[in-house]
Amino acid sequence: MAGSIQWRGLGSFGAVKQDQTEGQKTGAQPDGMRRERLPLRAILALALCLAAAAAVHWAGVPLSVTRPGQVTAPQGITLTTGHAIQVIGAFVFAVAGLVCAFSLSQWSRRAFEPVIGPDYGAILRFVLLLAGICLVVLAALSMLNFNVSQLVLGGAVTGVLLGIAAQQALANLFAGVVIQIARPFRLGDRVQIRSGALAGAIEGVVTEFSVTYVRLETNEGPMLLPNAQVLASAVAPLPPAPPAPLEPPSAIVASGPEGGEQQR
Repeated sequence: MAGSIQWRGLGSFGAVKQDQTEGQKTGAQPDGMRRERLPLRAILALALCLAAAAAVHWAGVPLSVTRPGQVTAPQGITLTTGHAIQVIGAFVFAVAGLVCAFSLSQWSRRAFEPVIGPDYGAILRFVLLLAGICLVVLAALSMLNFNVSQLVLGGAVTGVLLGIAAQQALANLFAGVVIQIARPFRLGDRVQIRSGALAGAIEGVVTEFSVTYVRLETNEGPMLLPNAQVLASAVAPLPPAPPAPLEPPSAIVASGPEGGEQQR
């Protein structure tokens, strides 16, 4: 028996060792290590951004400067060298800034997802990523002496037009945020939603809550209700539906000794 116990222990140890070896071959890493690397990657990228910006500020020569006599960089830096520092510094700043934006947005999503849910965690990541990309691109273009004021004005006008075009989608999005904060119902609750826009009262069980729709399981089947309509409706909690009655057991018919049928 001792030999069998020792053999089993060696077998389990070999299986664990084999799993570790396969994990090293495939490069798989636990989620905890990935989460720990995200802030470190963002900090390193931010440090590289600051170093590139400092190099451009102290040793770079703007591309608008075309005469050696106009160079205000430290001694020993020619016009060509200053232009190269300006372009390379802007490129490094853009790449490191994008890496920092991606890392920070992903880390923010994983940090706040247990509080606000996976749907709004994805929205938070998207908003932070979009804002980071815009800031990095504008700063990099400014280093290359582009007139970013026109880009900012054009972006503002475009944002207003997109907001008007996506008015319904944005209304559902912000209504979902309000419902998430107010919590008039939770997943699994049986509710009645009454509104004129919804053509009366709708009863069902809340099975899903997304950024645009509330999913109800009704007697007629699943139904998706826009968040804006739900927010403007009267919501009444209902008691859980009674369980369905059990069917009586069917009668068992057997043949008697004289060929007749007997019911048990």
